[in-house]
Amino acid sequence: MTKENTQLKKRSEIDPAYKWHIEDLYASDELWEQDYKTVEEGLLELSSFEGRLSEGPDVFLTYMGKKEAVSKRFESVYVYANQRYHEDTGNAAYQQLTVKAQSLAVKMEAATVFEEPELLAIGRETIDEWMEREPGMELYRRFFYELFRQQDHVLDKKMESLLTDVSDLTSDISTIFSMFNNADLRFPSFKGKDGEEIPVSHGRYTLLLESRDRDVRRQAFESVYSQYGQYRNTLAGLYSANLKNAAFFAKVRKYDSSLAMALDGGEIPISVYTQLIDSVHEHLSLMHRYVSLRKKALGLDELHMYDLYAPMAENVTMKIPFEEAKEIVKAGLAPLGPEYGKVLAEGMDGGWIDVYENEGKRSGAYSWGAYGTHPYVLMNYQDNLNNVFTLAHEMGHSMHSYHSDLHQPYIYAGYRIFVAEVASTCNEALLMEYLLGKAEDRSEKMYLINYFLEQFKGTLYRQTMFAEFEKITHEMAEKREPLTAEVLNDIYYKLNRLYFGDDIVLDEQIASEWSRIPHFYTPFYVYQYATGYSAAIAISRKILSGDPKAREGYFQFLSGGSSMNPIDLLKLCGVDMTTKEPVESALALFEELLDQMEEMLA
Repeated sequence: MTKENTQLKKRSEIDPAYKWHIEDLYASDELWEQDYKTVEEGLLELSSFEGRLSEGPDVFLTYMGKKEAVSKRFESVYVYANQRYHEDTGNAAYQQLTVKAQSLAVKMEAATVFEEPELLAIGRETIDEWMEREPGMELYRRFFYELFRQQDHVLDKKMESLLTDVSDLTSDISTIFSMFNNADLRFPSFKGKDGEEIPVSHGRYTLLLESRDRDVRRQAFESVYSQYGQYRNTLAGLYSANLKNAAFFAKVRKYDSSLAMALDGGEIPISVYTQLIDSVHEHLSLMHRYVSLRKKALGLDELHMYDLYAPMAENVTMKIPFEEAKEIVKAGLAPLGPEYGKVLAEGMDGGWIDVYENEGKRSGAYSWGAYGTHPYVLMNYQDNLNNVFTLAHEMGHSMHSYHSDLHQPYIYAGYRIFVAEVASTCNEALLMEYLLGKAEDRSEKMYLINYFLEQFKGTLYRQTMFAEFEKITHEMAEKREPLTAEVLNDIYYKLNRLYFGDDIVLDEQIASEWSRIPHFYTPFYVYQYATGYSAAIAISRKILSGDPKAREGYFQFLSGGSSMNPIDLLKLCGVDMTTKEPVESALALFEELLDQMEEMLA
């Protein structure tokens, strides 16, 4: 490693060409402050409608119009503050803006807390009568469907107000984890073979695990888990508090479980969650075959957890700078058509993306934004194939948001979490097919097939393992069973043994991996990576078949927002997630790829 890439740059040292155009939201903090105050004033106006919604459709429509105007502005305020904070989590000024934005979110909820109880009190019959005589009410037909569908879980005004105050207290749990994980936690560096100091960070960890030098992989692994292990009791306390928080809200809102509450928002049957786990369990032998194959390909007597990301193909080094990555992604997604490609290029070249890691920057990658402006993508780009796929993945999210915002009114523009990973993973599947088609020799094809297998391992199997861990631990929290670091480590270690099989050495450090997964602070989110991946594989196959209806149905899906429930939106693409078929189909492809790799290594 050269000297210049052993130290993270400060935010000010990053080339502006590779920073997102945050000024498209607000040109200055002063303008943000003005909108912050405007939202506060707007909330006072919204509060004045308390007790009046039953007066008739005219009052209701006036209220909803004002609420939409305030909500749009609040969204911009909230996104700007958080994205500024994510640029450098150690920046005290933007830490403060984020705290203010979170406080405003609580005020927003408090100002409108009367809404649902009042509308429910009016009753479905009266609302239907309003629908008949006032054309402007038609926009809210689905809004009322969702409201009355979940009627049993909405409490009276006094209780809803109390829950708003409680949520203000409990929202700090994930914030504390984020600040610890991104701003405070530091991993020890280690020395390479030539005596050079090799730093370890969130952004570089995966890159180090992909090193051909096994000692680098081992030391990076030990560096990261030495710190999580050191703080295991604190992190267990945080995670346990998060579980108790979910259990509390589920109980108060009269749900049978935290899982039922989490899935109800998207009208997802619990059977979709449980049958995912069941389907993967039925095919664990494929993952065990993959582990054995990796051990053979690497020529190891013992395969360790830190060996799971090392390339299996010899003499294939894919160093891909960001500018080249953009061109690869454009070409890979060409089957989606010229219009998709045009917007994709505008996004990648036009300030949607914050590209490189810098000191204090939030780890990982995401797509986010506010209605009325273009989406944003945060990355910590490294010059490898994994990050090319990350670029395609996050731009899939952004393109989904772009089309939903373009075609849906504000009230239905946001899509449900259940479908949030479909567009992103469909992009990954299309990109993989493109790269496999271009592969010129055996080693390159082998490398790509291995990468595809890794996606199945990481997205379908691993995320399902995460989902099972969540299911077990949330159920324990609901039974008030103790969840110490030792208990959590034991659960997680046994799941790793179940999923990865007996042909791998389960290093004891992996038992604490649960403590570094940010998504666990958004309960029952991760299973949707697995279901989304399965749906995306099915959709990509239909698009690649050349069926024009498949692409047409896919664009209807991208443009649907939350105007339909997620299950019905996916049916537009010919995919029914209430059945095992999409998961079974994806696992069949995994087996085909596994067969090809075994043949190449024979």
